[in-house]
Amino acid sequence: MPVAPSITLETARVDTAIGPLFLVVREGTLVAASFGGREDGLARVLERRFGAVTLEEHPDPGGLVVRLRAYFGGDLPALDTIPADPGGTSFQQRVWAALRRIPVGTTLSYSELARDIGDPDAVRAVGTANGSNPVPVVIPCHRVIGADGSLTGYGGGLERKRWLLVHEGVQAPGLQTRLHFDAAP
Repeated sequence: MPVAPSITLETARVDTAIGPLFLVVREGTLVAASFGGREDGLARVLERRFGAVTLEEHPDPGGLVVRLRAYFGGDLPALDTIPADPGGTSFQQRVWAALRRIPVGTTLSYSELARDIGDPDAVRAVGTANGSNPVPVVIPCHRVIGADGSLTGYGGGLERKRWLLVHEGVQAPGLQTRLHFDAAP
């Protein structure tokens, strides 16, 4: 039985104020990202999606490292210029596309997001799709909060979610707490 050829994906690390962000890029498009400490899960996601993969480290695949550094440095619209292909089911793709339409500095509740995709009864499914986003930050799942304004789960941790929202200028009670990360450059 012939062995399927391995797909080569480029990887890079972006050091941020909230820890290292690992990127996986295919032909200039971000296909996955993960905050430090979650690379094992990332490898499994890539293998499920692409089959056999070969990861090659690159200093700035597709110019995405420069754009993410710009975002973390305060150029918030830099996220909008990053091409992303998260894969996923058609439902997940609808949710993730809606996430990219949430403007910087604003948030939506899960129920608002469900209404936005035209499926107001799919609040739990929207939450599940949001939680399985393989391209955090760029596909801004951190902009989704509870209906009562509370911070709800985030794969990178609630402290990172809070930091990202404050960084983007979201004004909400309890967000302005100073957070500290051990983010060695």
